[in-house]
Amino acid sequence: MSYAHAGHGRREPSAGAVSPAAMKFSFWTSMADLGRLVMRSSAPNLRTRLVSALVLVIIGKVAGVWAPVVLGRAINTLSPGGAILGAGFVGLALAFAALRLVGACAPYAREAVFTPVSQATLARAAVETFAHSLALSLDFHQSKQSGSLARTIDRGSRATDFLIRSVVFNLGPTAVELVLAMAVMVTQLDWRFALTAAATIVVYTLLTFRITDWRLSHRRELNESDSRAAGLSVDAMLNFETIKTFGAEGRTVGAYAGAMGAYANAAAKANTSLSLLNAAQALILNIGLAAMTVVAGLGVAGGTMRIGDITTAVLLLTGIFAPLSMLGFNYREIRQAFIDMEQMVALAAVKPEIVDSAKARDLPPASELGAEVVFENVGYQHDARSQGLRDVCFRIAPGTTTALVGPSGAGKTTAVRLALRLLDPQSGRVMLDGLDLKDIRRQSLRQAIALVPQDVALFNDTLYANISFARPDAPQSEVRAAAEAAELGQFIDSLPQGMATLVGERGLKLSGGERQRVGIARALLANPRLLVLDEATSALDGPTEAAIQATLRKVKAGRTSLVVAHRLSTIVDADQIVVLRRGKVVEAGRHSELLDRAGEYAALWRRQTRET
Repeated sequence: MSYAHAGHGRREPSAGAVSPAAMKFSFWTSMADLGRLVMRSSAPNLRTRLVSALVLVIIGKVAGVWAPVVLGRAINTLSPGGAILGAGFVGLALAFAALRLVGACAPYAREAVFTPVSQATLARAAVETFAHSLALSLDFHQSKQSGSLARTIDRGSRATDFLIRSVVFNLGPTAVELVLAMAVMVTQLDWRFALTAAATIVVYTLLTFRITDWRLSHRRELNESDSRAAGLSVDAMLNFETIKTFGAEGRTVGAYAGAMGAYANAAAKANTSLSLLNAAQALILNIGLAAMTVVAGLGVAGGTMRIGDITTAVLLLTGIFAPLSMLGFNYREIRQAFIDMEQMVALAAVKPEIVDSAKARDLPPASELGAEVVFENVGYQHDARSQGLRDVCFRIAPGTTTALVGPSGAGKTTAVRLALRLLDPQSGRVMLDGLDLKDIRRQSLRQAIALVPQDVALFNDTLYANISFARPDAPQSEVRAAAEAAELGQFIDSLPQGMATLVGERGLKLSGGERQRVGIARALLANPRLLVLDEATSALDGPTEAAIQATLRKVKAGRTSLVVAHRLSTIVDADQIVVLRRGKVVEAGRHSELLDRAGEYAALWRRQTRET
């Protein structure tokens, strides 16, 4: 039985439901969030590295601004026609070289000091978002595309690293450098230099911000096209067997080509607008440089400036314009990084539906008889359906087997999800060993229940890794015993690599029946007190199914079983059969009792026996 079409009530907004365009960012709020992320990054010597990096940035900027002043003074010590360099010139020249060296090497030292912090922050962002995505509801994961989600986590985590580097170590220090440079111009040269530089900076900044804001829609369109193309490609790779079966390679490639065409158009718009921005920035900077050159010429002509002052002015100008050009780059990239973070922020805003309550506790130790499960007036209404479960009541006694049967859409899947606490009831409660599932820690609950679904999902790993996934610390002998119990022993012995055989993407190297048996072995290794079988033998042939059913009858001893079945012949020996119809329990009893009643179950039985 597939879960693909079962919705749920009280739906939280999924990442797909949050429009990136609707996300509103506050710069300072976002930077505060980023700061908290850095502080919990667990980088080695975090505080020492942060302080050291900031000190190195300031030292580098001060050295870079003061070096032109020192060189100008050195040149001013020279006498026209002098044949011997004075000690003052040599000392100032060496000081200039030393300051230039410090200004050049400080960023490299800062990079070495801060890289462990930035990488730890990136990793923390990725891990937290990944962990949060795994905690989200089934509805979220059924509606998302794996490729898009992976791309969201990757781009968002990398954006955090860029924002830290750009804002803390580029934007802030650049502003400091500009203030220092203009202060030097006013005190050491001419106030007109500072005025011209300030006017150039203001015009440049306003122009950069305006054009960059206009470019945001292009960048957002580029990201959406990129995610759409990635989602299509990953989805196709995961479902390539279905594509080949229906001869859909052409239309699948066509859909991917359409997505890539949209990406190419968006990339062209983004690059064209970037070229326009760069050209406008170059125009403003060169106009400012020309204006300052005229000011310098007037100063020389009027005798208010010396040759060394001209050198200082030129070096200061180039020193100002270099970070100014980086200011534009950093602003663009910071805004783009915020866009890259939009989907990750939206993903983090999705609230998990199933969480541990404040009073949640572990299950008591399991008894040798198995678990007791009670559905007590349980109601659940799906968003996308006109009906759900209504006042469902039944009890599964410890150590017994209860089967859920009924037509499609009767509520069997919803009942299983409620028993696994993949959903919470909207009315009533589900009890396990006397405790409401909401009062049990999820980790404890998951260790007490094992599910064998109709379509077993396997990892692209070895047979051993897939079976031992239920209990990674289990001894090899127990893993092998679980495989034998699931009738896998002979199959494993026939493989050249035995348990080390890779099963392929989603286990596609195995047949459907083999995947089902691996799922059963995995559930048996978990040694649960409640075993849930959702059409667990539906993909097996007759002889194998009979063998597995015999095995399941043996392993049911000491545990409780909840079985969902369409083929009634597989549950005739169940201790209790609960018949669901339109979300309500219409009958309950043993196979023979229900046949004698000649009700809903008997009608289903007659229909199936006639078909066979």
